[in-house]
Amino acid sequence: MDMPPHDVCYRALSTRDARFDGRLFVGIRTTGIYCRPICPARPAKSENCRFFPSAAAAQNAGFRPCLRCRPEISPDAAAWRGTSNTVSRALTLIAEGGFDGEDGVVALAARLGVGERQLRRLFDKHLGAPPIAVAQTRRILFAKQLIQDSELPMSAVAEASGFGSVRRFNDAFRKLYNRTPRELRVRKAAAHNSAVVVKLGYRLPYDWDAMLSFLSARAVEGVELVERDCYARTLEIGSSCGSVMVAPGRAHLVATIRFSDVRAMLGIVARLRRLFDLDADVEAIGAHLSGDATLAPLVAKRPGLRTPGCWDGFELAVRAILGQQVSVAAARKLAGKLTALTSPRLSPDVTGNERLKAAFPTAQRVAGADLSAFGMPGARIAALQALARAAVSDPALLDPGGNYEDAVARLLALPGFGPWTAQYWALRALRDSDAFPASDVGLLRAVAQQGKRPTPKALLARAEAWRPWRAYAAQHLWTSDGESAVG
Repeated sequence: MDMPPHDVCYRALSTRDARFDGRLFVGIRTTGIYCRPICPARPAKSENCRFFPSAAAAQNAGFRPCLRCRPEISPDAAAWRGTSNTVSRALTLIAEGGFDGEDGVVALAARLGVGERQLRRLFDKHLGAPPIAVAQTRRILFAKQLIQDSELPMSAVAEASGFGSVRRFNDAFRKLYNRTPRELRVRKAAAHNSAVVVKLGYRLPYDWDAMLSFLSARAVEGVELVERDCYARTLEIGSSCGSVMVAPGRAHLVATIRFSDVRAMLGIVARLRRLFDLDADVEAIGAHLSGDATLAPLVAKRPGLRTPGCWDGFELAVRAILGQQVSVAAARKLAGKLTALTSPRLSPDVTGNERLKAAFPTAQRVAGADLSAFGMPGARIAALQALARAAVSDPALLDPGGNYEDAVARLLALPGFGPWTAQYWALRALRDSDAFPASDVGLLRAVAQQGKRPTPKALLARAEAWRPWRAYAAQHLWTSDGESAVG
């Protein structure tokens, strides 16, 4: 495992250095507890500290989570990003519930296109724990967060965090915390409320204004809403619908989730972390990009800039097709029109806001819709429905945990998908930090010098030095240009 030396880790602990939050955890041999490096408790002696690259590694070694610093709300470690795309994809699938017991390792490895032994080796190298320990740790830490931050009944917490039964849920907490779940709830549970409030941690700095501006410019009427420094949108997962509202907090975002099926809660939180790019190591990214003369002042101006993700891979692919050769505003209107044509109206009782009226259309709805009156060129309509049919026939087509090269190749094989569309989709849907749509006019304009724009080939050559963070370089350029990519 690539961990900093013990003395560096201990210095981070002693100074409560927030830059290491999520990058390392400390197990205290004398108490059997593991903490975040920012824990307010007095640091233990150096010889009594053992450092780990992940919460799962600490729990796998027999330590239990601290009740003061709450490891469940720490940002996910991103130290391995850029060095192990396989680990990144695997964690995406685990976070969304794509792992079920020990047998799940085999299925997870097959889905990632690697051998089971290779997957275990990668997890041990980068996270210090096997896949099953990582999945179990995420499950129990998420349950702990719901216990303390929500008023859900314990049975609903157990279901939302992926435990097969309340008995297993109770046993896991007794074993790890030496307490029952009810004993960990700091206040008496109130009557069940349909809204669940969850804190989403990240590593500072975070440019919320830039993120909100990006999402606001693309907010589809009826589906999304930006007002009073908050972002809200409708959700549709399976046969259930609801909404989520996200607002800024102190070193975290606050998500208010309204969704009737609590089993989807873990996946909803994972999607929100991707949408708001909460696991980026902006310090490491900024240090690398600042070596370029053009990017250095942009990074200095916005050190907390993130690359916005997306809620759903199919949704972003549709929006990318709608945005080809039109402005951001025009693409937004087209997406609203498509939603109105294909999606049923949602009640304010479901969404909690009368301005949130419909969920973005699913692949099934687009594939079966009559779009002859949509008001777009026939070739573009054909591309939309070809995409929808392909997504219906192959649910893994737009899998966020999929292989970057394979996913891009599959998209390029569909009508209406060129290199720009596929690269832009990969940047936001796959969260690929190195995706780079070199032919984007906004990028070409932003790097132009003395009025002369480079060719896409020349820009691609220059961007070699920005690897593995070309997606973040693109976001800095788009933000400085004031005209980000469509979609």
